[in-house]
Amino acid sequence: MTAFDELMAFQRETSALGQIAGRLGWDQETVMPRGAAPQRAEEMAAIEAVLHARRSDPRVAEWLDQAAPQDEVGKAQLREIRRAYHRAVKVPADLATAIARTTSSAQGTWAQARADEDVSAFLPVLEEVVSLKRQEGEALAQGGDVYDAMVEDYEPYTTGAQIAAIFDEMRPRLVALRAAVLERPEPAALTGSFDELTQMRLTQKLAVAFGYDLNNGRVDKAVHPFSSGSGLDVRITTRTSETDPFNCFFSTIHEVGHAAYEQGIDRDYLLTPLGRGVSMGVHESQSRIYENQLGRSRAFTGWLFDQMKDAFGDFGIADADAFYATVNRVHNGYIRTEADEVQYNLHIMLRFDLERALMAGGLQVSELEAAWNDRFKADFGYAVDKPSNGCLQDVHWSVGLFGYFPTYSLGNVYAGCLYQALRAAAPGLDAQLAEGDTSGATAWLREHVQQHGGLYAPREIIRRASGVEPGPEPLLDYLEQKFSAIYGL
Repeated sequence: MTAFDELMAFQRETSALGQIAGRLGWDQETVMPRGAAPQRAEEMAAIEAVLHARRSDPRVAEWLDQAAPQDEVGKAQLREIRRAYHRAVKVPADLATAIARTTSSAQGTWAQARADEDVSAFLPVLEEVVSLKRQEGEALAQGGDVYDAMVEDYEPYTTGAQIAAIFDEMRPRLVALRAAVLERPEPAALTGSFDELTQMRLTQKLAVAFGYDLNNGRVDKAVHPFSSGSGLDVRITTRTSETDPFNCFFSTIHEVGHAAYEQGIDRDYLLTPLGRGVSMGVHESQSRIYENQLGRSRAFTGWLFDQMKDAFGDFGIADADAFYATVNRVHNGYIRTEADEVQYNLHIMLRFDLERALMAGGLQVSELEAAWNDRFKADFGYAVDKPSNGCLQDVHWSVGLFGYFPTYSLGNVYAGCLYQALRAAAPGLDAQLAEGDTSGATAWLREHVQQHGGLYAPREIIRRASGVEPGPEPLLDYLEQKFSAIYGL
């Protein structure tokens, strides 16, 4: 075997172990008994110790020096292995193990604190997580910006300053659009009771409609919807509310976007660094375009309206046009995952600024709830009413995902670019979506984005697919056109 062959064989084993660790995380958030949490923390720590040892194994450096890839794919494999190795060797093994143990435990503490509306029960373990992640960030940054080092885990080749500049460009038009929309009469909200088992049956149908392969996946329920896995085993979760089936349906479509990306990657890349989504921003471009530009379109909601009538009978919305307005209703709310398209990115900007301050040391964990509540009141104009609608609503910080939040808005920006190109490439798209057929759109995304996995850098894959330099203008144009039509602006 050549050095390249030996390196790739080693990487495939490491990737397989990483998938096992991911499955433990999926189990913890879906079916694990609550009392198993202390043992699961030790299990997660043990497997992280093994993974860290492999990721920082000196043989990887030797193979990298000797490997001679023969094509573009081989060069990209080495690029990603080299980037991951250089990061892994900077983090002490005991720190990586401590982070895995603490975040596994913290996830359960967060879930209970959220259920109990008790921020004080969560803050001590969050303090531990923040301390450990700061140490990791300092080790990775080696004198540079700690938050930039964290963003690199989720959106390679992007800095906090670059993200802030994008957000500064987006905010004025978003705030102006929101103000104009909120001056207009609000469409009717969905009311009534919707059987949760019926929701789950319809959500399975939605998952399949958007191309989710249930032979290599499954749909379960969790406190916080998420997607897990890659290759031949990709799983999603959703959640139900008796009074809000949209939460279930659009969470499912969103997570199917993530899952479809992983299922669509070229199988030749299975269990290699290229065999997963290249960044969380590109990942979010898939989930957001599935959920919003496709799932909340006038064409597709017309089909969904008929499906809901068949499932639930008359549910108080007169026709498909009224249903479209209800699905896209801009309204006051606290929850990021339930936010309308106009306001969603403002939720992300809040979290981005707070976590950036936490990592820089300008904001202490003890000050987080007050800082969140003050910022929310300033940005949205009304006060947070309870912790589960405030700083306890998201799972991310409990599991150490600092630097993850801004990728949601980067995903929206990328989705805007992709949708502009998709509309030009598929003039018959609306007619297909009106029949519940997403195959034209999803096939285009699979060809131009998903199949490539990690072959190209994040902005490069969006540039190749859309034909434009990634930026927020296509997204902002789309939002203004869509909501101006709905609200008669």
